[in-house]
Amino acid sequence: MTTTTKAQAIATGTRRFLPWIAPLAVTAFVSAAYIWYSAWQWNQIAVKSWDLSIFTQLLQQYSQWQEPIVSVKGDGFNLLGDHFHPLLAMLTPVFAIFPHAFTLLVIQALCFGVAAGMFTAVATRVLHSRISGTLLGLAFGLSWGLQYAVEAQFHEIALAVPLLTGATGAIVEKRYRAAVLWAAPLVFVKEDLGLTVLMIGLVIAYLERTIRGLWLALWGVAWFAIAIFVVLPLLNPDGAWAYGSNASPGGFLANPDTWFADPKTHTVLLLLATTAGFLLRSPLTVIMFPTLAWRFLSTNEGYWGPDWHYSTVLMPIAFAVLLDGIQRAATSDRPLLRRYAKHGVAVAVTVAVMLLPQLPLADPLKPGAWERPQRADDAAAIIANIPAGASVETDIGIMSYLVDDHEVFWLGNKNPAPDCLVIDRARGGTPDEWGDVVAVAKHLHPGVEYTHVTTSGDMELACRLG
Repeated sequence: MTTTTKAQAIATGTRRFLPWIAPLAVTAFVSAAYIWYSAWQWNQIAVKSWDLSIFTQLLQQYSQWQEPIVSVKGDGFNLLGDHFHPLLAMLTPVFAIFPHAFTLLVIQALCFGVAAGMFTAVATRVLHSRISGTLLGLAFGLSWGLQYAVEAQFHEIALAVPLLTGATGAIVEKRYRAAVLWAAPLVFVKEDLGLTVLMIGLVIAYLERTIRGLWLALWGVAWFAIAIFVVLPLLNPDGAWAYGSNASPGGFLANPDTWFADPKTHTVLLLLATTAGFLLRSPLTVIMFPTLAWRFLSTNEGYWGPDWHYSTVLMPIAFAVLLDGIQRAATSDRPLLRRYAKHGVAVAVTVAVMLLPQLPLADPLKPGAWERPQRADDAAAIIANIPAGASVETDIGIMSYLVDDHEVFWLGNKNPAPDCLVIDRARGGTPDEWGDVVAVAKHLHPGVEYTHVTTSGDMELACRLG
């Protein structure tokens, strides 16, 4: 090969690699940002809920080739009777190598980072601009829905984000076969996503004018039905879909004062701002409807607002709506819309930047944020006094720090008498009127003798005699 030929080969290779620089950089940045945040949160002994412990136990079982019996949810509780998420089994090899609760936080961060990189690639091609594509990719990766999900720690919907990004991005680029392939596995992430797949299929059928989208829609609704009418009732101890009453149209209609409650309005306004108003212009908006419907029709106010992880799956859709809306407005018959389309990226990026100081990633940047809290020393002292291999019943307080090395039960369930019991007076949620840890043990397990072992700060430990 001549020198000229080698130079041409290098130049060709460089040109082929250039389009991937921005997506890879966004992937690395977003992933690193969320791992950094999760490390800070972990070191602060922040346990948002029992979910991280639940999914850790799930993968512990899978890694031992056992059915997903999760004691945090209840003695002998099969987690596939709670939500339909068989796709989580794909994480087993990684968890088997790194069997730690923190591993799930890293996996979630990588899922969000990869999705941001995927979106960057699509945005760059659609907008014909690496700068605009990169800025929108960062806006997506650092969006409020993803940040609140990372703050809430691991949930199965982490797997849905790259799949939805692939599906909606392919629709924007009119790659409908690819969209179907990306969307199909969503039915195995969580049962309600079958309805999201239904809507993706209908959108594809509308845009492509072929039967392919209808087959996808049928696939989505079929798996939704199989999940809620067969699998979940079969494996749930109560013989029913545990969340079937979450969406309550009757309760919604009976309480008109909740129709435009502040948390719902806040969520909708954030979606409008995030999409630069193109939410009203794109047919992809209907893909959001199933998620918004079960949340807003619920009588559980915790589902209404933008925080926690409930808006996570809306982010890939919202940013695809933004891209699609910009495309449509750019070719509109209305001059005003054509002019606005030129500023759509700037509006969306400005909104994203303005929101950043109010979102979780800003917390580790505050003065003194990385100082080791007293809670960390208290937790370490409690954990050091728990015998190796002992079963532990506990509240939420330090549950995620116990689940790696112990069989853990949540004290809000009816459980077999454990070897030890831990309560956290400050953040665990155990009712104060139950008394100290020995009194709590007597309340939960009358007739079983427990003795106080140690108190460290707000945390108390008792273990069985003998």
